[in-house]
Amino acid sequence: MQPLCEPVTDAATLDAAGDPVDTALAWHGGDARATIETLLADCAHLQRQLDLMRAAMGRGFTRGWEPSVRRD
Repeated sequence: MQPLCEPVTDAATLDAAGDPVDTALAWHGGDARATIETLLADCAHLQRQLDLMRAAMGRGFTRGWEPSVRRD
């Protein structure tokens, strides 16, 4: 699935805009559904990237640590 928009990754942009939720909603013209779709697509993309990293990363490199899909 292709992302619906380019993500706003510049910390200065987010700080200047104030609330990141308002920034995300404004990016989509106030459309909450489009905002959620984009966030879910971004989460799926990051999960694929994490899976690839986990497969490519040697355990010795991280001294046994593995990234987790669980949030603490």
